[in-house]
Amino acid sequence: MRTRSVRRVAGAATTVTALALLAGCGGGGGQDPQAGGGQPQTLTVFAAASLTDTFGELEKRFEQANPGTDVTLNFAGSSALAQQINQGAPADVFASANESNMTKVTEPGNARGEPVVFATNTLQIATAPQNPRRIASLQDLTNPDLRTVVCAPQVPCGSAAEKVEQAAGVQLAPVSEEQDVKSVLNKVTTGNADAGLVYKTDVTAADGQVQGVDFPQSGQAVNNYPIATLTNASNAELAQKWVQFVTGEQGKQVLTAAGFGTP
Repeated sequence: MRTRSVRRVAGAATTVTALALLAGCGGGGGQDPQAGGGQPQTLTVFAAASLTDTFGELEKRFEQANPGTDVTLNFAGSSALAQQINQGAPADVFASANESNMTKVTEPGNARGEPVVFATNTLQIATAPQNPRRIASLQDLTNPDLRTVVCAPQVPCGSAAEKVEQAAGVQLAPVSEEQDVKSVLNKVTTGNADAGLVYKTDVTAADGQVQGVDFPQSGQAVNNYPIATLTNASNAELAQKWVQFVTGEQGKQVLTAAGFGTP
């Protein structure tokens, strides 16, 4: 494991109040509760930042299929979300970008049953469109003239970055380490970095704002994405319904279209 010489960049907070969490969460407005003939139901889903686009689409479909339901999505690095859950943050479902951060939640008994792996993902090098620096490999990222950004090691994309570095026999000297993969991507899209290690799905979601560069060592760090209903879910039945929706046909359709692999 490499030794970082840079200061960690502050990212998602590890401790937040319940009020601040819910105020800052994404999520679309629910349908008219009367349309479903009952009381409104709220579902709070904590999900890895790399699921932002896919879960946003699934939110719309789930609310349409379940009138009167309002899905609130909270995206951040999986390690930060796991810590928030263990500290009592109100959440019904957790979807992690790797199994180790899910284990942090299951071991203290904060998840119901066994988590289900619903998707896989691998890394790509993200560069500016047209790849002006002609980056073709991980070895190229060791060039001191390049500004490279990665995720912090405790974040799933950072753990994966360390694995591919070891597989390639290289040691990167990133200019910053971010707390979630979307922050890495943002550094590249805004021109604050020449390259970043992000997931293949993030390159796809960027829709031409970056160019993805494949490298053979990416297969040495395949991330499995598990999902689980949480022990303190306010509506366990609705939470399980979301898990089944994500792992079902509609979930597979949206995830595959975004570039995620199947378990």
